[in-house]
Amino acid sequence: MKKIIIAGGGVAGMSAAHELIERGFEVHVYERQPEYVGGKARSTNIPHTAKGDRLGLPGEHGFRFFPGFYKHVTDTMKRIPFKGNKKGVYDNLISTNRVMMGREGKNGIIGLVNFPKSLHDLKLIAEEMNVGDTGLSQKDIYMFMDKIWQLMTSCYERRLQEYERLAWWEFTGADDQSEAYREFFVGGITRTLVAAKPRLVSTRTGGDILLQLIFQMANPFTHTDRVLNAPTNEAWLNPWRDYLIGEGVHYHHGEVLKEVHCEPGNEDKESVITGISVQNESGEVKSIKGDYYIMAIPVEAMAPLLNENILKADNQLLGIQELANDVQWMTGMQFYLKEDVKITRGHMMVIDSPWAVTAISQPQFWKNVDLSKYGNGDVKGIISVDISDWNQIGYNGKAAKECTKQEIMQEVWCQLNLGLRENGKALLTSDMVVFCNLDRDINYSPATEKDEKLDISQLKDCSLDVIKNWKGKYMATLIPGNSKDQFKTVDKEPLLVNNTRTWDLRPDAYCNIDNLFFASDYVRTHTDLATMEGANEAARRAVNVILERSGSSASKCEIWNLHEPWLLAPLRWYDKRRFKKGMPWNENFPWFIKLVHWLFNLIGKITKLFVKKPKAKPSNT
Repeated sequence: MKKIIIAGGGVAGMSAAHELIERGFEVHVYERQPEYVGGKARSTNIPHTAKGDRLGLPGEHGFRFFPGFYKHVTDTMKRIPFKGNKKGVYDNLISTNRVMMGREGKNGIIGLVNFPKSLHDLKLIAEEMNVGDTGLSQKDIYMFMDKIWQLMTSCYERRLQEYERLAWWEFTGADDQSEAYREFFVGGITRTLVAAKPRLVSTRTGGDILLQLIFQMANPFTHTDRVLNAPTNEAWLNPWRDYLIGEGVHYHHGEVLKEVHCEPGNEDKESVITGISVQNESGEVKSIKGDYYIMAIPVEAMAPLLNENILKADNQLLGIQELANDVQWMTGMQFYLKEDVKITRGHMMVIDSPWAVTAISQPQFWKNVDLSKYGNGDVKGIISVDISDWNQIGYNGKAAKECTKQEIMQEVWCQLNLGLRENGKALLTSDMVVFCNLDRDINYSPATEKDEKLDISQLKDCSLDVIKNWKGKYMATLIPGNSKDQFKTVDKEPLLVNNTRTWDLRPDAYCNIDNLFFASDYVRTHTDLATMEGANEAARRAVNVILERSGSSASKCEIWNLHEPWLLAPLRWYDKRRFKKGMPWNENFPWFIKLVHWLFNLIGKITKLFVKKPKAKPSNT
């Protein structure tokens, strides 16, 4: 039996372990976390919050969502047993049906995220179309629709070779459009992706993911967005860990990868990994040996481990070291409320907030979770927030990297208080808050009063005057590099952010060293974005090569490409012909292409008349 060593117990490492253990390999996972699994996807029990026999309050590195186009990670979830669920932990996914775009001092705009399925949904669409205070002009809307159409009808080759070099900001012509256009169509949309910045993300990646969301919204038989029905560990990660251990996976917690040993090759033999060194919590370093090694750790952790022998064997891995510069801070904060303030049944984006905050009200999706069994029993609501921009100046005149934890709490609350409103009133007020948690990955060195317990008695709501003052002084101001504060602030688990021209830097899941593999969100995948889906797909790719190189007869892991409607195929085919001739995309398709496109649509409609529609599944919402 071949022995597989997996460094990293995040979603990628667990996915690789899952596929390998089911195919008869000996699997060992080395994870730096002493207790948790799942990497950035994990939830946590907040220390010192459990009272009596209750559990600690549920915290998280950042809320997560499962778009409907996810195939890889959800396929794995269906194979993780969960008591009472026919499809395992997959059945713990709940569909959202709304999204709220909050704006400073204005009413939020609530929109559908799924195909309309009721009269109420249709009325909501009508209300959206009549919103008069967005600042969007007809020109803005037509301009953006033109860009979406260009994406839909561009061939895949143009996207990879042309749009990969083009930032989303540039593709959408943001500099020449209105502020409303930039807020809604350029910045607002990329905030749904979290791992993307509008001025940095490539149009290929951002555009591909946006199209997937649009196609999901247009499909009446799918759900565009889903969330878990309980804290992540309870609904997904702990059952997953238990299943893997039950199947024979060996878990080694509190073990940090320190070195990858590579024996250089020569004329007679190829380079080979002979082992790895890991360090435990007591500082002891030990050597681990196996037949194959999967690196399932983040890019910023992998880059320093690429020693001279590894790079000599495959100098293309130098790209990993360049990618390590593309990580950005993104972490979570939770506000625990004395009442359950639902706001909207889905995610909320404050599209013009300085720190790019997005949020969700969670208990409405946790129907079987009794919050009275957590903390001191008085929590009724949880607003989970992602803070995605740590470099821009906030309303308080400071970037998040410059702030104490207390200042971060106050500033994030201010941005929520000003950005989530209805009929001129804030939907969240400070008197609702009973506790606050900032993810523990935000560290200060040396330890100072910045590590103090958050004091919610100091939490205050904000006057609308602060917006005007801020826009006059700090709007779009970024601090250079790290914090200018006298103390060093560190995010222990930053997020890889997709940039233009980085596809060529990404490694494949395999390399020139036959027993070394990579399974992480920086590996080349169809998803091409730092997500759970990308991590799972990367793991499957690594496992497939191991199966081949080990001579295993086990079936390969299934891998899915992104789906795009075949009705658009004639238009993409025509653009491919133009691309091969060195010609740009053009919206003026010849009459015969339009005719073929019309015929495709007609065939599709006729087919639907004879194809039995699947029965609607009972809604969890």
